[in-house]
Amino acid sequence: MTNDKEKKEKETTVIVNGREKVVTGKEICFAELVKLAFDNPPTGQNICFTITYRKAMGNKPEGTLAEGECVKVKKGTIFNVTATDKS
Repeated sequence: MTNDKEKKEKETTVIVNGREKVVTGKEICFAELVKLAFDNPPTGQNICFTITYRKAMGNKPEGTLAEGECVKVKKGTIFNVTATDKS
């Protein structure tokens, strides 16, 4: 029998583009946030994503995420994910 403390992946509710999302683990990375923000993410060689966050865990509670970066989350961490066309 296992209890909640023995679960390997903790679930945390975060806010992505104004919508509540449940994520597992202690951190979330750039690519995961893009998937959470867009059902069908825009694609193309000129598309780039900008991710800002606030109320995160650790010594950097707010900032921006670059592609490949991750951030530690806590309940209520807020993410804004935008897609822009560089053309």
